[in-house]
Formats: sequence, C-alpha cells, structure tokens
Amino acid sequence: MIAKIGKGNNLYGAILYNQQKVDRENGAVLLLNKIPDTVDGKYSTAYFNKWFEPYLYANIKTEKTVRHVSLNPDPKDRVSDEQFTEMAKEYMERMGYGNQPYIVFKHTDIDRTHIHIVSTCVGIDGRKIPDDYDHPRSMAICRDLETKYSLHKATEQEQKQGNKIFKPVDYQRGDIKSQIALVVRYLPKYYQYTSLGAYNALLSLFNITAEEVKGERNGQTVSGLVYVALDENGNKVSNPFKASQFGKDAGVAQLQKHFEQSKEKMKTQTARSVLKNAVELAMHTTNNEAEFTKQLAEQGINTVIRRNDNGRIYGITFIDLESRSVWNGSALDRKLSANAFNDWWNNGDKPELKVQDNPVSKTNTLTDLPAKDLSEYIQQDDDHPFNIDFSSFSILPDFSRVEGYEEEQFAKRMKKKKKKGRRL
Repeated sequence: MIAKIGKGNNLYGAILYNQQKVDRENGAVLLLNKIPDTVDGKYSTAYFNKWFEPYLYANIKTEKTVRHVSLNPDPKDRVSDEQFTEMAKEYMERMGYGNQPYIVFKHTDIDRTHIHIVSTCVGIDGRKIPDDYDHPRSMAICRDLETKYSLHKATEQEQKQGNKIFKPVDYQRGDIKSQIALVVRYLPKYYQYTSLGAYNALLSLFNITAEEVKGERNGQTVSGLVYVALDENGNKVSNPFKASQFGKDAGVAQLQKHFEQSKEKMKTQTARSVLKNAVELAMHTTNNEAEFTKQLAEQGINTVIRRNDNGRIYGITFIDLESRSVWNGSALDRKLSANAFNDWWNNGDKPELKVQDNPVSKTNTLTDLPAKDLSEYIQQDDDHPFNIDFSSFSILPDFSRVEGYEEEQFAKRMKKKKKKGRRL
C-alpha cells in the first residue's frame, strides 16, 4: 500500500473534490472523526467545512493548513469498508491526528479502490501538529498495515521504479533515447487520449513532442512519427527519433487504434463530469491563468495551453492524472473551449458560469444535529481552553478566500518542470 500526503491551504476545495464523487455515487463517506453525524446521514461540502473553521480561525502562523492523504492498496487487494475504516483510524492516530477532525472518503470511480482522508494540521490551540519526518513515518505505518491486513507489499524498490517512469526527460543527463522510450512505451498502457494533439499535450509533461512526417515510398505517400526531446521552455533539444525505435505502440497505425479505443472508453467515463465540474469551479473561483492552472494542478489536473506566435490561445487540454484521461476543453463543454479562455485571459472577458454545489439541507444545520454536546468534537485541554461562538461562522463558502485546491500528488514529479502556457 502506498500513502500520498498532500499539503495545501484550501480546505473547502479538498472536501469538495471528494464530496463530488460521493454525490455522483462514485464514492462514500466511511468515517467522521470529531465531526458529528447528521440526522439523515446526508452531507454537503459546506457542512463538513463548518467543523474545521474553529481550527482554521485559531491558526497562528501555519501557511499550509490542509492535510489530504490517500491510502492506495494494490489493485489486487480486496479491502472491505470496515478494514479501510480501521486502517484510516490507525494511520491517523499514529501520524498524530487522532484528536483532529477528519473525514474518510472511499473512491470507486477507477479500478483501484482507495481512500482519501481530509484533515487539518492546526490544533484547536492554533499550533501546528509537528510533521517532521512524516513521509518516513507514513511509509513505516503502511508496511505495518500491509502485514496486519495481509495486503500486497509495496517495497521501496517498487516505489522507486514507479517514480522512474514518471520522470520527465532531462536532456542534460544524456541517453535521451532511453528516457523517451520509458515514457512512450508506458503511456498507451495506462492513459486514454483521442488525438495526436491530446497525445502531444500528455507528452509535453515529460518534455517530449511527437511530429508527423510524410514522404513517398514506391510512388505512394507514407506517413510516420518522430519523437523529439524538449527543454523546460518547450524548445527542441535533440535530434528526432523514429517511432519504430520505440516499438509498435509508438507508431501512427497503433496510435490511431488507441485513439478509437479511447473514444469508446471515454464516452462512458464518469471522469468527464467530475473534471468538467472541477474546471468550471476553477473558472469561477480564480482571477487569472496562473491561479487557474495552479488550482487544477493541486487536484491532479494538468493544463496544457497552446498559443500561436501572436499569443492567441488556440488550444487547451486537461490531463486528469487520477482517471488517466486527456480531454480537450471543447470536449468537456463548448463553454470550456480555447476561445473562451482566450477571451478571458487575453481580452479580460471572463465567462459567466453557474457552479453548483449541493445545498445544505435542513438537517445539515447545527440546530438539527443529534442532541450532543458540541464540545466533544473539539479537542481542548487545561492549557488551551476554548470559547467559540459557532453562530459567528458562515455555513456558506467564502469564495473570496479561495486560493487553490489541494489534491493528492500522485504525479508530482510530472509537474515540477511543467511551465504554464508552454508552446507545443
């Protein structure tokens, strides 16, 4: 089992990402810690957010207050909800978050069922929970949980090998051909994309571009592909390599088959609606290109923008790292086309979008909660007593404070070198 620890500053966005999957029946809430249940068992993003507010308002100086953890068993493992719940409890207790409010979500929208845990690292006294060496501690806990629940073991070597696959090409390191081969042979097995443009958008995350070349052979027109390494600015820095050097999956014929297969698979993917909602929400809550791309990147969604020599945006592609699918903006919705973003970022004409979140039901108010002493959900001690007026907190999200989303860093190495607005 592999744990991914994300750190950010937008709790509402982290909860929303997970709650959307629950609303679309692609997920479930397995556990609430230090958060009271509702009478009817129904929740909303705003309701969950409410119970973290006392901690965030008490914050003294912590910048990244959100902890968003995903626990990912091997796809071969069959883990029950009860086991996921117990694993989450033990993990959070041993990481020092046993007395913090947190929510455990199960995701079922991909073949790898896993859980996400959303919490805050700020205690009710405003002080940060120590996170020194949290990654080594997390790995040790995962090893213990593997043994306790008879899960497939994710060895350190396996994790290193997996990370190696995701590394962008570094032309200064040499052996460019081998670096390109690792990426080109991997992508068709795991990612869905429907055109050469979408394929190139995905390749750009690895500092690679593919170019179609045409010629004549025995009086007939033939076409093929060549692959070229790029630097951090999208400039070509290597000689072209023929697709045949990387196997049949890298050539035109096999790619065309992959495009058609992807079109069929993506027709029925629930990832489309989730991604569309995330993009629309980012448009609603950000003011410029940098904020927009950052917000999506923190959810595991890369944005590739194509511009002509005059700076006009003529293409925009979204790469969802969790569902491993690549979508052109216009394929999600015509309101998300390249023209819409060009009008916004180049002409200042921001599109008006109606973003919906589940309204807070009558049972999602403090007065309708089960008759329990609210203080039991907030940790206090003799040194740090609290006196909180819950009526002063708004149950509605304050979008003026939204700066970005926090989502698990499944492919953070893919994003370190990516520059916004790279030309392909």
